[in-house]
Amino acid sequence: MLGPLLRAGLEVIPDAVPASAIPHVLGYERERHVGGFFVEYEDPRLVQRLNDGWYDLAVSVGLLDENREFLVMLPRGTRTAAEDRRLRHGMRVWHRVRLLERWDVMGAGAASFLGMRAGHPGFAMLALDNGVWLLADTYESGVGVYAVRDPAGSPGVLRGLEWLAGEDVYRDRTFRREVTAWLEQRRQR
Repeated sequence: MLGPLLRAGLEVIPDAVPASAIPHVLGYERERHVGGFFVEYEDPRLVQRLNDGWYDLAVSVGLLDENREFLVMLPRGTRTAAEDRRLRHGMRVWHRVRLLERWDVMGAGAASFLGMRAGHPGFAMLALDNGVWLLADTYESGVGVYAVRDPAGSPGVLRGLEWLAGEDVYRDRTFRREVTAWLEQRRQR
């Protein structure tokens, strides 16, 4: 996993995911949307426009901390995103990364763990403080990237996590335990 992520300009920081990191985001309210953009596949500068847009959005919404660190959701093992989708193995997990000076999230990154191929990303990222969640995904005519503020404070997201804790939709017992533990930790605050 380390080689492809380094080529994408992401240095993995092992065993450094904050315990407070929300395990998964789904079902947020529309008013939590704080920005985004869309680039059509036909754009001759697809990867460059995606990289520029991603960086501008990530900086403007506070995804990167002062050390350019954030969380990225990756498969549990060393499978690429394409292999993980084909195998439908289970939920992805957060990994802490640092954005290096030279990076290519939407090209080299999307061609390995962050998507299906260059210019076709499929990833989720989270600020270390849960302040913003960022998603990039492919659609029929192009790529959409958008940001959601404070997903851990969203009633819709919390309902979604409660549902995931009670259902075995991903057939991933480890993920269910992580969701349950996170919800319990949140209740105790």
